[in-house]
Amino acid sequence: MAVYTQLSAEVLAELIAHYDVGELISAKGIAEGVSNSNWLVETTGGATGGTRFILTMYERRIDLDDLPFFLDLLDHLAAQGCPVPRTIHDRAGASHRWLGEKAVALIEFLPGVSVDHPTPAQARSVGRVLAEMHAAAQSFAGARTNDLDPAESARVLAECGATALAEIDPALPAVIESAATVAHDWPHDLPRAVIHSDLFPDNVLMLGDKVSALIDFYFACTDAMAYDLAVTHAAWSFSSDGRDFNRAVGDALLEGYQQVRALTEAERAALPLLAQGAAMRFISSRSYDWIHTPADALVTRKDPMAFVRRLDFYRAHGSEVFGL
Repeated sequence: MAVYTQLSAEVLAELIAHYDVGELISAKGIAEGVSNSNWLVETTGGATGGTRFILTMYERRIDLDDLPFFLDLLDHLAAQGCPVPRTIHDRAGASHRWLGEKAVALIEFLPGVSVDHPTPAQARSVGRVLAEMHAAAQSFAGARTNDLDPAESARVLAECGATALAEIDPALPAVIESAATVAHDWPHDLPRAVIHSDLFPDNVLMLGDKVSALIDFYFACTDAMAYDLAVTHAAWSFSSDGRDFNRAVGDALLEGYQQVRALTEAERAALPLLAQGAAMRFISSRSYDWIHTPADALVTRKDPMAFVRRLDFYRAHGSEVFGL
């Protein structure tokens, strides 16, 4: 989440008037993430229920042809009892609207806080909810190709080039070759579903040890469920800089997931490589964003080296971490 486009109070009020949520009281820009502009909106309330919402303007990386997939997925998972926010449809029944050439959507606000230092109990809860989400997604009619798969990660890093990557960190260009190796060895026959693929702690809201919401599904796609678990493991089991691995948190996440859905032997065997691919996905996206984010954007660029450290850890210790 971030703010790339500034909207006046008059424009925001006119936009909110198309929804049955009451009148706009306030809208505060959210300065996190790297892809969209977001505001926390407060209204007087209406027939849809609630007075707080997230307004998103889709700015970068998202193909707007995919937007109905993302928003329909939210509604499907919410209807299946998963803790995800509903899309608020406008009075004409549309899940999104247009401001000029940019699409916007209003999303239900759910309570909870993101944790910076997750406990094993919280990680176990996240694992269970992730598996429940995978089960609920089995009946979702939509499908979307993963356009950030290992092959794309390798392509993006090669496109960034060794010179630009070295300006971020001298060790980063070496990852270009590693990315090509991971892409070459990638398994393509593991059980699949619609996955979140970006389940960092800041995309999970918690009340105590209970998950109250999974949010930010704008990288959701159809891919291996075990890959989604590996992404979540990489996101939750390390310090933010990737220097410290928390074995108790990682084990609890895996245990919680398998309390709901047992991994196949092929999935278990693939986890070390899947985790390397997960790290590579964020090395490539963070490197690209570091190079291409405008200097005046209200956003904090994220260090790709935090995931280079995860990549090195999984290469050295993956079999041990995943009990192989």
